[in-house]
Amino acid sequence: MSAAPADWLDPLPWLDLARVADPSMVERSLRANEPGVREFAALLSPAAASRMEALAQRALALTRRHFGRAISLYAPLYLSNYCPARCTYCGFSAGLRIARHKLTPAELEAELSALKDLGIEEVLLLTGDRATVADYPFVRDSVRLAAARFPNVAVEVFPMSVDEYRGLSVAGCTAVTLYQETYDPVRYEHSHLSGPKRDYHSRLDAPARALAGGIRVAGLGALLGLGEPRFDLLSLFQHATHLRRTFWKGGVAISFPRLRPEPGGYTAAFPVDQKFLAQAIFAFRICLPDVPLLLSTRESPRFRDGMAGVGISKMSVASRTTVGGYDLETVPSGQQFDINDHRGVTTFCAALEAKGLQPVFKNWDAAYREDTASVRAGNARQI
Repeated sequence: MSAAPADWLDPLPWLDLARVADPSMVERSLRANEPGVREFAALLSPAAASRMEALAQRALALTRRHFGRAISLYAPLYLSNYCPARCTYCGFSAGLRIARHKLTPAELEAELSALKDLGIEEVLLLTGDRATVADYPFVRDSVRLAAARFPNVAVEVFPMSVDEYRGLSVAGCTAVTLYQETYDPVRYEHSHLSGPKRDYHSRLDAPARALAGGIRVAGLGALLGLGEPRFDLLSLFQHATHLRRTFWKGGVAISFPRLRPEPGGYTAAFPVDQKFLAQAIFAFRICLPDVPLLLSTRESPRFRDGMAGVGISKMSVASRTTVGGYDLETVPSGQQFDINDHRGVTTFCAALEAKGLQPVFKNWDAAYREDTASVRAGNARQI
């Protein structure tokens, strides 16, 4: 692995600790009042794997302290699967022969209505990489339409400039999610064969640009299985702590996507099993106790039910990975990857409630933001 390019990003000094920490170091890390990267590394170690019950109990206590019994819910909505990038692991990769589609404004309105009918109040809008047919104006206009109906509108699209992120914020965007995929520059280059996504540094800096542009929350993640997992998780921890120090008025959230089967047939180079995924989630909760931790429908119902409220504080529900998919009239398209939890909203909420947890669809309103007043009034200026 080559050296990390940013001065705040250097997981290598902690990688050996994450592999060889002894039980006494794990115990000290569990009891630490202000755990940092050293303690995080120890909690990722094989020695910590033998203390999973202790990790789980600590993660549960901290989740209850900071989030209560609430599990925030959201749904993803793909706007387009056109993509100029050739990525080895992605079902939208430019080299794949799949049905491509981009939602028209009328189709987007129908999809948003269908999500509203499900009770959803937070929507995550997604696209492939920046494409001529799905560029910034398309995303901005889609955000504006969604913000007229939903109090929370997030995007998971492509890296943008500070000014473009500022435009999204004014249009009503509350959060930007952008996975680095892998923080290892060599693995990154080998996984991104062509297209704008090959620019490792632009992607790495994009969450900071989003926060600088007025976006409230930057969502981070590494695509687990693409690179050496402890390297990527240590890097992810450093990324989150760097952004929290630099943009203390903003927020950070962390997701834990694992590679799933997709149309290209990619096989994970570094498979991550459920036990290690749970260990990583516990480690993040213990060391970043007030940061929202997300788990998507990539994971099985049983695993999601087990992790809800035990580290995890936010989850997707009723997900589709095709373009649209909630409204029955939407033109069929290729999906990005297979989901693993197919439960609908009612069934999933019942499972949470059976555990004594409270499904939360809305915990914030755009009415509190002065910079989106014009959007809510329906007369937002074009940006």
